[in-house]
Amino acid sequence: MKEFELKYGCNPNQKPSKIFMNDGSDLPIEILSGRPGYINFLDAFNSWQLVRELKAALGLPAAASFKHVSPTCAAVGVKLSDTLKRAYFVDDIEGLDESPLACAYARARGTDRMSSFGDWVALSDVCDVTTAIMLKREISDGIIAPGYEPEALEILKTKKKGNYNIIKIDESYVPAPIEQKQVFGITFEQGRNEFKIDNDLLKNIVTANKDMPKSAARDLIISLITLKYTQSNSVCFAYDGQAIGVGAGQQSRIHCTRLAGTKADTWFLRQHEKVLSLPFRADISRPDRDNVIDGYINKNEEDVCAEGIWQKYFTKQPSPLTADEAKEFLAAKDGVALGSDAFFPFSDNIERAKRSGVKYIAQPGGSIRDDLVIECADKYGMTMVFTGMRLFHH
Repeated sequence: MKEFELKYGCNPNQKPSKIFMNDGSDLPIEILSGRPGYINFLDAFNSWQLVRELKAALGLPAAASFKHVSPTCAAVGVKLSDTLKRAYFVDDIEGLDESPLACAYARARGTDRMSSFGDWVALSDVCDVTTAIMLKREISDGIIAPGYEPEALEILKTKKKGNYNIIKIDESYVPAPIEQKQVFGITFEQGRNEFKIDNDLLKNIVTANKDMPKSAARDLIISLITLKYTQSNSVCFAYDGQAIGVGAGQQSRIHCTRLAGTKADTWFLRQHEKVLSLPFRADISRPDRDNVIDGYINKNEEDVCAEGIWQKYFTKQPSPLTADEAKEFLAAKDGVALGSDAFFPFSDNIERAKRSGVKYIAQPGGSIRDDLVIECADKYGMTMVFTGMRLFHH
């Protein structure tokens, strides 16, 4: 296939629209189902790069959930605890522990379920049946993977009345080293960001604490590779083999850190026994349930525990998760990794990170206030690495 005509571009008024190779060669993809759109392809090709790079760096199957050209989460194939299975609503999936790819997908989809509503999924490995069974029941726009087991493909083809977007990508495809894009009729050209992110990047520890367990190094690599494909400015919290909070596209770095930290806090609190035991009505849809859980934790638009409201969602009135209960629960969390796509200009980012259990930090360094940032990290006994490399993505 030399080119693929799209229904429209980013918006319905942006026509004509298509994807093609500048050199006239075949596209490195097969469309097995559906008709992906412009933004679908942006998500597909960015998310594929992310999971491919995670797999290469850590040697584990990887999955990502993408929305609007940024990851809601990326994860590798680490087994889930029973608590996390309950929090992700995958405790009913048979054979989950036996499929590292399915574990990666369960993590990627389960982390920020509100943001992942209508997402694009990327898998580093051939999609198996266990992964397809989980994906089938989620609201999703499409998937990209290097292949699909025959039964898995048939399962996915039943989504959206047979119109679910399924893309197979040639995993041997290597793009040209120079890339171009146009803005306002003007062509931009640059070398592709082929910067390698691995354990060698974590050697320049600038804090007094030099401790770097393998699990922390893994999580820092996950956070940095996630940031490489996240719209900047961006900060990523990671823990237990996955991203748990992504703060993307903010003009101020502290706002990135606050956003990512709030998402990380919500991720932890979803594992609180009060949340796990919420008495949902059987007729509540999965997306509605996710919204209610977020409201229960973060006290958003409506008080889901209030009289006259709880009846819409629950079989009995639940007791609220109090601020003191949430604070006590979060205070026990530690060992979180944090990556930043550019240097921290002020120590306020470290202060906010500490509130969400951050122990390990990777950032480029290079601020005129590096000494103050290091001093703040030392105050909390954190381990901080200067990578020397910015990871902006636009």
